[in-house]
Amino acid sequence: MRAWAGVYAKGLAMGLADLVPGVSGGTIAFISGIYDELVATIAGLDRRLLGAFRERGVRGAWQAGNLGFLAVLLAGIGTSVFAFAGLLHWLLANRPVELWAFFFGLVAASVPLVGRRVTDRRAGTWTLAAAGAVLAAVVTSLPPLIRSDAPLFLAAAAAVAACAMILPGISGSFILLILGAYAPVIAALDSLDSSRIGAVGLGVVVGLLAFSRALRRLLARHRNPTLAVLTGFLLGSLNALWPWKAQIRELYTHSDGRIEWLLANRWPEGAGEIWPAAALALLGAAAVLAIDRIAGERGPDRP
Repeated sequence: MRAWAGVYAKGLAMGLADLVPGVSGGTIAFISGIYDELVATIAGLDRRLLGAFRERGVRGAWQAGNLGFLAVLLAGIGTSVFAFAGLLHWLLANRPVELWAFFFGLVAASVPLVGRRVTDRRAGTWTLAAAGAVLAAVVTSLPPLIRSDAPLFLAAAAAVAACAMILPGISGSFILLILGAYAPVIAALDSLDSSRIGAVGLGVVVGLLAFSRALRRLLARHRNPTLAVLTGFLLGSLNALWPWKAQIRELYTHSDGRIEWLLANRWPEGAGEIWPAAALALLGAAAVLAIDRIAGERGPDRP
């Protein structure tokens, strides 16, 4: 029960991270020691489970697919998404500097934790890391393109975002933001709009099943280059998490009257802006180091 409680808690943290544009649930999975198991479990949801079901029944398929781990993790993610969507909606609108600062510290502390797993330190590996950083910085600098709340569009956007959701450093929420689907998805979660939530869920499932197989092969055959690129993704994503933003132009207005702005990074104005954000960034970094230490004590990639 303690192990399952740990998996559930990691799911809570992943769900909370995935709600914030710029933070990836994959980052939490990586530093908490369940990343390889998560990717392998999702990639293993294929026809072989049907064979296990025919041969050994429900229990055999459940064990063969490691579905207990996945069910508990998804329960944690789902709990977090529905419990904290409203809170994060409010924080992004009313306390954005403090929220961005916390996650900036979290992701910044994650960079060396992921990077230390790269055992090949040749120049080519570092080139891949640099390329990953540049790509993440460019992606997180893109302005939102379109905005729609049509279920078909939300499903397609969710499928693309799901690919990013399990990549450390590439935020699924930020992909939704770029595609113009973030606000409609958060609104659907907040209002429990079943048709749009169902469309998003379908898109997430399709995206995860399609992408996880490719990612599992990359980790199995080209682990060092893949981890180098993921380290770069984390570093480049800090661009999106810089706490201090300037409002450039109005993008759209929510139904509750709240205005969504196109933002650009700026320098803080005085110590009054720096110290609270710095304290929260250190808190985020401390949380990551604590998670990594706990995961290390329990062994790699185990609950």
